[in-house]
Amino acid sequence: MSKAATPSKTGRTLRDIALARSGDKGNRATLSVIALNPADYPELERLLTAERVRAHFAGVVQGAVQRYTLPHLGAVHFVMFDALGGGVTRSLALDAHGKTLSAAVLDLPL
Repeated sequence: MSKAATPSKTGRTLRDIALARSGDKGNRATLSVIALNPADYPELERLLTAERVRAHFAGVVQGAVQRYTLPHLGAVHFVMFDALGGGVTRSLALDAHGKTLSAAVLDLPL
């Protein structure tokens, strides 16, 4: 288990305070994590670093991860390069689309 997936002391995960949306284009995946309650946005911004997201997806994301904070939307957005095994139409991986990544990020412990 990566450091990113180490169980939290509270037993809570990102799923308890946020939802995620994603997309894919070629070999790039995008991922937005949106606070369910605007009061939880500062925690998202603090916890969701590009490094932590890349570590959480070690073995899947081979390239860089760029992070964009969107405080007016209560969201943190990531662009993950070299993340889809060459692209959705070229990959031999089963369901390696962005939607799968958005479900997986919600397992991060708080």
